[in-house]
This record gives sequence, C-alpha cells and structure tokens, in this order.
Amino acid sequence: MKLSIKKFALSCSILWGLAILIVSISNLVWPDYGAVFLTVVASIYPGYEAMSGVSSIIIGTLYAIVDAGIGGAIFAWLYNILPG
Repeated sequence: MKLSIKKFALSCSILWGLAILIVSISNLVWPDYGAVFLTVVASIYPGYEAMSGVSSIIIGTLYAIVDAGIGGAIFAWLYNILPG
C-alpha cells in the first residue's frame, strides 16, 4: 500500500498548523498554558516569538503549515520508495 504524498503532506500541515494555532491562542487566554512548548517552537522557527501577540501566532502557524507539509511529503515519499 502506498501513501498519497499530497494527501499525507496536507494532513500533516493541517494537524501541526492547528496544534500551533490552538496552543498559541490558548496561551493568550491563559498565559502559562503551553509556555515551554511555545518557547521550544520559537527556537526552531526564526521570526516567531512565543507569547507575543496575534502577528506572532500567524507567523508561527504559517511556519508550522509549511514545515509539516515538507516533512509529511518527505515521510510519505520515503515510505513509498523503501522496500518492505
């Protein structure tokens, strides 16, 4: 069985993008929520500043969507080409 690279990449993008978006918005409501997680994410994505406002949430979400899309596409591609 082969994975659809496009569908897998899109699924990864949606899930990771939503995860970053939800944790970031939750952090605006409850400042301690996900603070350590968002700090780790900020150390990976240049230009994203954890817990600093709506523009940062948008930047982090866009980074997450692109990052997970590329990672998901590579994963599906490797899964399809490796023998098994």
